[in-house]
Amino acid sequence: MSEVVEEHPDFTLTERLGRASAPEAWHNADLIIDATTPELSPTIVREALARGQRVIVGTSGWDDERLSELRNDIAETPGASVIVVPNFSLGSVLGTALSTIAARYFDAVEIIETHHPKKIDSPSGTAVHTAQAIMREREGNPVDAPFADQAARGQQTQGVPIHSLRLAGVVAKQEVRFGGVGETLTITHDTVSSDSYRAGVRAALEASLTHEGLTVGLNEILGVS
Repeated sequence: MSEVVEEHPDFTLTERLGRASAPEAWHNADLIIDATTPELSPTIVREALARGQRVIVGTSGWDDERLSELRNDIAETPGASVIVVPNFSLGSVLGTALSTIAARYFDAVEIIETHHPKKIDSPSGTAVHTAQAIMREREGNPVDAPFADQAARGQQTQGVPIHSLRLAGVVAKQEVRFGGVGETLTITHDTVSSDSYRAGVRAALEASLTHEGLTVGLNEILGVS
């Protein structure tokens, strides 16, 4: 992310932060890009809002409960700006959008997400975001997920089974599988290089210049319905 900031003519990178960074190292920045851990991220965002800083969140773990709390914080902070991005890949954004279209026509839906072994959270933020988008499109109409109480059936998120794989040799992959009478449909997105995130980071940066309130995902920013 820092390379994208450095290359953009409208932004100046003031500090790269890590575990050894002093707490005050980022206090004077206009914009904070949070790519930490699910445990640290809410505190970082809350403190940034209190200082009047704009925030882009690239950290997983922002479920409905955390987003609801964040909306309340933003409502109490005039001019606050937070963009939460489950995945900066343009292909991932389009894959989720296509999945929401398919969700209107298929009752059986399951998600398989695969990441590198060092990814610490499961299921991925992208998979959770996709499941939430699918259920919004279905207006709460449950998917067909038999035997959901069995552990091998995956974690139920909004009623959609999500199966997480962590494998060496993989960057990121998501498959959304749909089943219907006499047919199946699979929408697959493969990330083969972290370079795929650069365009999404750039789009979020540019949107942050004028953005207010809370936006979750790049859909609105990219004009993807």
